[in-house]
Amino acid sequence: MPDQALRGENPSRPPRASLRTSVVWEVLKDAIDRRAQATGSSVLDVLDTGGGSGAFAVPLAQLGHRVTVVDPSPNALFALERRAAEAGVAERVRGVQGDVHGLFDVVERDAYDVVLCHGVLEYVDDPAEGVRNAVDALRPGGELSLLAAGLGGAVLARALAGHFAEAHRALTDPAGRWGEGDAVPRRFTAEQLTGLAEGAGTEPGAVHGVRVFADLVPGVLVDTQPGALDALLSLEAAAAELPAFHSVATQLHVLARKPG
Repeated sequence: MPDQALRGENPSRPPRASLRTSVVWEVLKDAIDRRAQATGSSVLDVLDTGGGSGAFAVPLAQLGHRVTVVDPSPNALFALERRAAEAGVAERVRGVQGDVHGLFDVVERDAYDVVLCHGVLEYVDDPAEGVRNAVDALRPGGELSLLAAGLGGAVLARALAGHFAEAHRALTDPAGRWGEGDAVPRRFTAEQLTGLAEGAGTEPGAVHGVRVFADLVPGVLVDTQPGALDALLSLEAAAAELPAFHSVATQLHVLARKPG
């Protein structure tokens, strides 16, 4: 599963991989602050399902939280251990091998204040079961962060690359795939992702479009023009909550709260 490096960055703002994570990070950080205020504790228990080598886990641990990462890849967990050690937060990060379908073979129910389910639903056999398990791992009042591939972004990307038949296929395919060579097994609309959250018994909040422009802008332009990165980050943030841009975002993010 995709996992962007955040090595050596200020935990209050993950970085040029920030083009891929900045919107999610800001929403997530606000939710964590709210949860900390509600519980009266500055240290929360966070579960990151499919968290890979710690793109979110290590920065969250740098903020003082206890983070458990569940991932099926031993290599990713080894990289997580190394990254956490380099960041000086090894005692606050725990990696366990597993996946969201067998989640309660490796973690407890009702044990976490925040659960991240990022880049997972695209790959599991039953997304609805995956979301239900993520919700069942939350304490009452806990926050669920869902991030998944967006259908519209893939259609737009194939069309702009001149692959019009593939764009049309993705648009009409039930799973949102553009062909046999598509590495992503499943994509979602904002309505589908919100529906999964509601079906699992949560109260979904705002939907955010992630990477609305970042994947369409040539990297050399961002790297060479002074101020371009910050300007693009600001543009992404401004567009993220606007429903008009959800249909063209590469990823969609939904934050939902478990009733309590």
